[in-house]
Amino acid sequence: MLVVTVLAGCAGPRPAPTPDGVAEPPAEAAAPVYQSGEATYYGARFAGRTTASGEAFDPRALTAAHRRLALGTRVRVTNVDNGRTVTVRINDRGPYADGRIIDLSRAAAERLGMIESGVATVELRRID
Repeated sequence: MLVVTVLAGCAGPRPAPTPDGVAEPPAEAAAPVYQSGEATYYGARFAGRTTASGEAFDPRALTAAHRRLALGTRVRVTNVDNGRTVTVRINDRGPYADGRIIDLSRAAAERLGMIESGVATVELRRID
């Protein structure tokens, strides 16, 4: 039992809980890819609506919604199928559809080449 206690103490820093209770890895242990999964984009009907950050949603801005990342975080989004990338700022919460990890503005979706399909497999990397 003593050996287990000593080894557990040497395991390194523990992830710090975030306000929503999700633990994030310490910076030195963070993998280059923060998250991968499916992305969608906001439809035109959301233009002008207030986002979680308090600003009006602008489909021409390079912004996105994420469930846990802090508002204001900048994320590089890469479309796995075509290699195109875009940097967005998180300004809203969501997506609320199962299996989706990020909702992008139309401008961001255009840069990723996903307008026709509406959905793309992406990788997210935090850049700040």
